[in-house]
Amino acid sequence: MRVFWWSAPISKRRSAPDMPGSVLIMANPTSGGYKADFLDSVRNRLEDLGFRTIIKLTKHAGEIGETCADPDFNVRTLVVAGGDGSINEALTGLQNHPDPPQLAVIPFGTANVLALELGLPRNPRAIAEMIWRQKTKPLHFGLANGRPFVLMASSGFDAEVVHAVPLALKRKLGKLAYVITALKIAFKRKATKLNILLDGETLSGKFAVASNARHYGGPFVICPGGATDPDLHMLVLERDDPWSSLQYGIALMMGRIHKAKGAAVRPFSTARISAEQPVAAQVDGDPFGATPVDIRKTDKTVPVLVP
Repeated sequence: MRVFWWSAPISKRRSAPDMPGSVLIMANPTSGGYKADFLDSVRNRLEDLGFRTIIKLTKHAGEIGETCADPDFNVRTLVVAGGDGSINEALTGLQNHPDPPQLAVIPFGTANVLALELGLPRNPRAIAEMIWRQKTKPLHFGLANGRPFVLMASSGFDAEVVHAVPLALKRKLGKLAYVITALKIAFKRKATKLNILLDGETLSGKFAVASNARHYGGPFVICPGGATDPDLHMLVLERDDPWSSLQYGIALMMGRIHKAKGAAVRPFSTARISAEQPVAAQVDGDPFGATPVDIRKTDKTVPVLVP
């Protein structure tokens, strides 16, 4: 199926460019971080620099992934204006594309950990000029039950919060919505023991996160490497009661989570997170069912534009 684009007007309607060599900006106009004027400024600067550019505003959930999964999808550069979940959606659609476009990111979401990983600019002119320079790095990703993740896949308390946070509250309050939800469920939940099999080694704990990135939850470093590094690391915490979570949180903020008592960080190629009863899971900040979760390293990459 050939894809035809329609771009809703932002300040002035422009004709759609030919797809080869073009820049397509995709954005969700209902998200909390959406800024029409910002996107308009990026487009205008790109066109001043000679790039044929259109903006496509999504009309339903999952549209970014559907667009990217179309084998006839043919643009030089796809710019995703959104958070880490939107990037994951694009990556999921592109994972089997025979010739994936360059990926660029405009950080609009509640969490923008990938933008932090890549050191991306935050103003429209700088973003447009980054796209114009065409400097790329390979963006590595792991697979969780076959789904790509560029940042992390986890099971435990953080995944329970991701499942429980109301979308309306998230759009209204951003990161604070996660804090409020975490406080609501922290003292009522009963943690389940997780079994984590890492390349034949067995660990156990109450929280496990497979990370493809150095950062977790913002500027906090949990492991070496990063999203442009092919290695995966697993962080396992023995406990996740409120007092232990506070201690681990302090260690995380100090950049010492790998040295905290009851914490382990291991590089791995394949892993399986399981439990006697289903435990919530999340991928790149979005709900992802429950355990068991099979995770593996891949050699696949997508080119991502960087400063």
